[in-house]
Amino acid sequence: MSVGSNTPGALLKLIREGTATTRAELVDLTGLARSTVSQRVDSLLADRLLVEAGEAPSSGGRPPTLLEFNRNAGVVLAADLGATHSRLAVSNLAAEPQGSVYGELAIAEGPEAVLSWVEMEFARLLDEAGKSEIDLMGVGVGLPGPVEFATGRAVSPPIMPGWDGYDVLGRLEDRLGVPVLVDNDVNIMALGEWWAMKSPVQDFMYVKIGTGIGSGLILGGHLHRGGDGAAGDIGHIQVSDTAVICRCGNPGCLEASSGGAALARGLRDKGYDTEVTRDVVELVRAGNADAIQAVSDAGRRIGAVLATIVNILNPSEIVIGGDLAAAGAELLARIREVVYRRSTALSTRELTIRPSELGDDAGITGAAAMAIEHALSPSEINKLARVE
Repeated sequence: MSVGSNTPGALLKLIREGTATTRAELVDLTGLARSTVSQRVDSLLADRLLVEAGEAPSSGGRPPTLLEFNRNAGVVLAADLGATHSRLAVSNLAAEPQGSVYGELAIAEGPEAVLSWVEMEFARLLDEAGKSEIDLMGVGVGLPGPVEFATGRAVSPPIMPGWDGYDVLGRLEDRLGVPVLVDNDVNIMALGEWWAMKSPVQDFMYVKIGTGIGSGLILGGHLHRGGDGAAGDIGHIQVSDTAVICRCGNPGCLEASSGGAALARGLRDKGYDTEVTRDVVELVRAGNADAIQAVSDAGRRIGAVLATIVNILNPSEIVIGGDLAAAGAELLARIREVVYRRSTALSTRELTIRPSELGDDAGITGAAAMAIEHALSPSEINKLARVE
């Protein structure tokens, strides 16, 4: 029996995962005395984290009572902050939104303006959901730039003037009085897609192709951030010797040739009115040959980078999201073509490459999931139960 496996937090984890559904199963799995299990379960019932949900089939004698995680025992707040627009939500403990708001607010307006709006809307969402800060168990925030996860601070974010080193985590924790977690937008999208899977795989990659290009990695069933939180930044892998200078300052980055901003710029140079990624997608959908060619070429370059990653990490699934993913087969087919051709047969034998299921909801779902996983971790539940 592992250290801490006798705590309320450890027992709640077993029930949340579906490993145990009755007191008797908890006794069998942990080796604890029935009296100890009953005491811990009663504590979780008192905190409304568990509910009794009827009776299990009897194998003789009194039928055992089923125990079920109460997804409505509290709420979390989630913020998916983008370059030009943001979405906020209040969600239950299964990451199901109980209310949301969409705002056209540029991240470049700076942390004071953006976070003041976030705080105001968070308060309104809680009120409209009939909840208060007493019900609040955590907050998850996604930012459109590099984030040092341990501190919740953006680090040299290229499209976020005024945010470098700003203490987002500290500010929101002071205002709201609960744990706050801050991560980059692609990581929370990866987490959101993973949560939405009916049968989650252990090794998974989410690739966002929008104005820029980035990825989030689930490895061994956990979000992989790397040593400093910079894992997955595939947009700055060099793919060509072109003179195009990326926003990071280096030439030939994947993002500088294949991101939505690069494609829009290239088509604009040919006389098309393409200011943003979605303008490129509209041309593709209209059957424009130049736009189709540009997106197809981008898909091949992205596929070449992903083929290398497939050979190294061997993910079971790659999900393609972001605004450019709406170009559909013109992008996805080219990515698949190159990945399957350039990766080893074993690494692609079971590999699935598919479009995002959640679309624009991936970020807000992931931000909520990040807050929930922290709030319901055994250590946090034990604090709630006053267990050392």
